[in-house]
Amino acid sequence: MIGSEQQVSPKGLLTVNAFYSYTPQGTLLSGTDGVIPAVDLDNRQLILGHHKEIRTITQMYTLGLNYGVTDRFGIEVAIPYKKIKHRHFDGLGEVSGGAGEETRFSDNGFGDVFINAKYNVLPSLRSLLVTGFGVYVPTGDHNQTTAGLEGGAETMEPTAQIGRGQVGLQASFYQTYELIPHRLNQFASGSYRHTFRNNFGYQFGDQFDFSLGANLVTVPWLVLSNQFNFRYMARDHYRASLARSQTPSDLTFPGEVIVLDDNIRNRSVPTTGSTYFAYTPGFQVNLGDLIQTTLNVKTPLIDNTSLYFYAQVPVYRDFNGNLAQGVSYVFGVTKVFQVLNP
Repeated sequence: MIGSEQQVSPKGLLTVNAFYSYTPQGTLLSGTDGVIPAVDLDNRQLILGHHKEIRTITQMYTLGLNYGVTDRFGIEVAIPYKKIKHRHFDGLGEVSGGAGEETRFSDNGFGDVFINAKYNVLPSLRSLLVTGFGVYVPTGDHNQTTAGLEGGAETMEPTAQIGRGQVGLQASFYQTYELIPHRLNQFASGSYRHTFRNNFGYQFGDQFDFSLGANLVTVPWLVLSNQFNFRYMARDHYRASLARSQTPSDLTFPGEVIVLDDNIRNRSVPTTGSTYFAYTPGFQVNLGDLIQTTLNVKTPLIDNTSLYFYAQVPVYRDFNGNLAQGVSYVFGVTKVFQVLNP
């Protein structure tokens, strides 16, 4: 959680927050084998045991704009650019003697834009309580194709797409209190995200996020941060028929998938969703204060400019049999501009 994203900017101020995040997903947890279903969007079919995951790397470049309409009401716009690299074995039970074929694919592009309205419910000298309600606009590509096992183009699975293909809603809160004025503050935040079903019949599961932490001002230009983050994601659902990959116990192995239910029904995708708890240390450097303190030089160009870095270390994780998220990183810069005189 980054404080400059959560707060309401004072009236007439524009806070620009540009950051990069790196998230690897390649850890095989105890008791899991990385074998997951295939979500066949072109044939409206959920195929159990069809893929074996190897690794996914997600990189996100996000431009966040926070503008104070009044001292208590603000508008936030987040514009993400997403890069995905993925490796897995496709066609388990079908090709290469049933072992499947290694497949690599990648995609990049602008994701779903987030527009959020925020209101400062409890402004005071030492405390803050901000509530928010926002909309995810489905601007990201959600029907990208890649080469399939038979060589033709196949629509990539929803979890590998840049966008979700449907509107999403998010409600949130952010709270902070200065335990020691201008020295130590505590903060907490939470959000709930719901995405509606897209035209492929796929619906991403609801997401709940909670964070709790503290910031310590060590010197005027350096802030140390420690926080704990909890995320729960419900399973995705897909309206599709049901099949399974063949196993060595089947007489026709290896061969075509075996249809279990031809009816198009709303089905839970078993290896989606997760429970994730992490410890996130980080720091923030105020460049203007740093230059002025160390060199006794005031530079308007970097006034109100901060750099920050966070590392999110998993403490507990359950990814329902899928590969688990590893240590992730966030690096960014924040700059405040006076757009209108208060």
